[in-house]
Amino acid sequence: MLAKLRTFSLLGIDAVPVDVEVDVSSALQASTVLVGLPDGAVRESRHRVKRAIVNSGYRVPLDRVVINLAPAELPKQAASFDLPISLGILAASGQLQSDLLGEYAVVGELSLAGQTRTVRGALSMAIAAARLKELRGIVVPAANAAEAAVVEQIEVIAVDSLAQAVAFFSGQLPIEPTPSRLEELFQEYSTYEVDYADVRGQEAVKRAMTIAAAGHHNLLMIGPPGSGKTMLAKRLPTILPPMQAAESLETTRIYSAVGRLPPGQALMGTRPFRAPHHTISDAGLVGGGSIPTPGEISLAHHGVLFLDELPEFNRKTLEVLRQPLEDGLVTISRASRSTTFPAQFMLVAAMNPCPCGYRGDSRRRCTCSDVQVERYMAKISGPLLDRIDIHVEVPAVPFRELATDRAGISSSEMRHAVVEARKRQRARFGNAKVQYNGQMSSRQIRQFCPLSPEAVELLRHSVQELGLSARAYDKIRRVARTIADLDGHEHIQPEHILEAINYRLLDRNPGYGSMPRP
Repeated sequence: MLAKLRTFSLLGIDAVPVDVEVDVSSALQASTVLVGLPDGAVRESRHRVKRAIVNSGYRVPLDRVVINLAPAELPKQAASFDLPISLGILAASGQLQSDLLGEYAVVGELSLAGQTRTVRGALSMAIAAARLKELRGIVVPAANAAEAAVVEQIEVIAVDSLAQAVAFFSGQLPIEPTPSRLEELFQEYSTYEVDYADVRGQEAVKRAMTIAAAGHHNLLMIGPPGSGKTMLAKRLPTILPPMQAAESLETTRIYSAVGRLPPGQALMGTRPFRAPHHTISDAGLVGGGSIPTPGEISLAHHGVLFLDELPEFNRKTLEVLRQPLEDGLVTISRASRSTTFPAQFMLVAAMNPCPCGYRGDSRRRCTCSDVQVERYMAKISGPLLDRIDIHVEVPAVPFRELATDRAGISSSEMRHAVVEARKRQRARFGNAKVQYNGQMSSRQIRQFCPLSPEAVELLRHSVQELGLSARAYDKIRRVARTIADLDGHEHIQPEHILEAINYRLLDRNPGYGSMPRP
């Protein structure tokens, strides 16, 4: 007999439909053949499936069993084929009769005892199932049910074991679809455990953080060890606008596909914060592998990527960030296919002002020579630095500010200003591809950032006196546009230009060394 079921295989973060065809025919010697480009985990499923069937109270047919996973040219990976293969064997051997096999897709890994285990990419699979009109629902392990049920357009049936799945398909055990709790999940998982009110002092840096968040500007912090750079960066997601449903689903899909969803959590409700170590490889940062998987920049999608100790990163590794920073996605090409992952993130970097870390610090003497400082600064990728709009100094916090009981500005106050500024940007750009000031091209800067004669003269004087480049000139106007939005001004004022100039620290301060340029 021949049985056919529908399941899914992950390709990157997308789920691709796969047909599981099982044929049981008489033979002198029992054998099981699995075809359709299965990887090691799928090939090993033959042994798991046999013991799961026996330990669930059914029998393994003593005949020739051929299992085909179609389409044949698509590589199949992971153990999520265990449950559909088991049901296919039972149906093809006459132990399961059901009219529902064509109406529900099935995914799930099995233990030797026949219990279901969680699978990766359940959300992507539920989304893909909802697109197939012939499917009524999807059967998933109980541990994945809440995640898959986020998709409201399809029934999600949760099963704990192979026996329970058989009972459902045979009609002996009606199982109610898992209800979608999208709004409830948002409320449950959308709170942050950190707040800018915890940070003592550094109000000027918080102002720079607010500007960066409002205009989606990349930011570089420069300061001695212990000045609070990491603490400030970790709280940046708390002032970004709350995640929308579409953003949350897209981020959750990425984390689900790589198995990074926290246990018991069905949805990403807060913006991600990723801080890879400086020894990370190219593939670890942007994604890769023989079958491409997402890297850190995709895990930071709709959130923040923090690169601490920026000069210690491999220069070649940093330069692969150029294309994702501009396009908001990364494409990884292999001989057989190309895979594209979303990668729209805010880049925040931190570094010491010199190798010893204490250049310009009044508390400790710097032991670095000018040559050492220049060599240290030259480690930074010039093309990457050109994509950072804001450079801000993070000085050591005086003791009187550390000892005060007065709380600083909170994340909720900063977020309110950010949200209002972004509303003005949405009204300005309309339906254009660019949505934030930090993404404006040179043409859009000329269109949306007109300057008064007084502001032009101030900027001209600064460019001449400080030796600012043409790139710095555009970045100052971009940042000034965001400052004007935060202040509620339709036009850029001279004071906005003056503040924006202060955020070009590496361009205007020769004490930090000469910067490399592409």
